[in-house]
Amino acid sequence: MELQKYTIDNKLSKLFAIATITWGAIGMLVGVIIAFQLAFPSWNLGIQYTTFGRLRPLHTNAVIFAFVGNGIFTAVYYSLPRLLKTEMWSQLFGKIHFWGWQLIIVAAAITLPMGMTSSKEYAELEWPIDIAITIVWVIFGINMMMTILNRRERHLYVAIWFFLASWVTVAMLHLVNSYEIPVNFFKSYSGYSGVQDALVQWWYGHNAVAFSLLHLISV
Repeated sequence: MELQKYTIDNKLSKLFAIATITWGAIGMLVGVIIAFQLAFPSWNLGIQYTTFGRLRPLHTNAVIFAFVGNGIFTAVYYSLPRLLKTEMWSQLFGKIHFWGWQLIIVAAAITLPMGMTSSKEYAELEWPIDIAITIVWVIFGINMMMTILNRRERHLYVAIWFFLASWVTVAMLHLVNSYEIPVNFFKSYSGYSGVQDALVQWWYGHNAVAFSLLHLISV
């Protein structure tokens, strides 16, 4: 029996954990503000950027993708090396993933209050940000899959199968629902129309949230 040694670098999981707490606090604070606006409309301060219609998508995106999203990545980067008995395949990909995701969140925090939105719930971000999400998601997937391929543990825990299933499903949901026709750098219109657009939107809306939470539950 050969005794093998491996090291685990927790820097990435710590960074994602800090981001989870930070964005969670911000997202929930925005939620409290817009909740109070329903009873006290003056809380919008008479500024278009702080009205309910502008802040509500910021709240939902912050809680779902910034808070839960970073929580998912914290769990993956913490659990994979331990379950597979190997370090993550690429620390560089991990860093690109972390900073890329945070920049996407910052871009959302800027564009949504400014009214730059596709008007699709949970998918309000405009097409340049959608492309950035796709690139970062692919980088995350490559790092995860290559780590699995280079594992020391022969057995694959069921949680890892859930990670893979969620990654594939969320990617499919995002790509299909984000099919849009750009008008300029800040505006696009859905490639679907009428009932088809509504069906695709809520096929995405329900399942994107469900499979995101499945990531966390599987840990």
